Amino acid sequence: MPAAREQILRDIRRTLPAEAPLPELRGEWIGYEDLHQQFLEVLRGVGGVGHTVESEGQLRAELEGLIRRLDAKQICSVFPDHIAGNVEIAAIDDPHELAGVDLAILPGELAVAENAAVWVTADRVRQRVAYFLSQHVALIVPRERIVNNMHEAYGWIARQAGERGPFDKPRWGTFMSGPSKTADIEQALVIGAHGARSLNVFFI
Repeated sequence: MPAAREQILRDIRRTLPAEAPLPELRGEWIGYEDLHQQFLEVLRGVGGVGHTVESEGQLRAELEGLIRRLDAKQICSVFPDHIAGNVEIAAIDDPHELAGVDLAILPGELAVAENAAVWVTADRVRQRVAYFLSQHVALIVPRERIVNNMHEAYGWIARQAGERGPFDKPRWGTFMSGPSKTADIEQALVIGAHGARSLNVFFI
């Protein structure tokens, strides 16, 4: 058996592709005159809903209206000043309990106009599965935190990481764009197939 293993490894090493330099990442990447308008249009196209609010009072009213439209009973919120939830996410030890949450109101760190993606982390959300197990998700993003494209997004993330101490780096992060969806079955788009059934993004 050891001899066979060594032969396999020798064969792999012999057929490795030639090394190639990494591509140049500086260039004229796509940009937009109105980043928020581009984001909202793309978000609509992928099944999400975007909102731009002018004040905390308007945000609270919008969230209350969303709760009524969804008839949400179980709500977790990391923004108690905007809207109070009745599911305390910080007190949950078993993440499976979040499957019963109707609406999760969570932070979005950065928006990308190009593809309506929102960078989310576990910095303020103890159970990161809240972004995916909850029936509906609302993300709140600071209005100024929006970039044109993914190149700028990764640059922003790198700068944020550089400003943190060695023990303060985020444990986890990902991009979300729209609610869960799939078109694998008969090429018919199904929203909410394996995750959140709706996504609302609020810029404030």
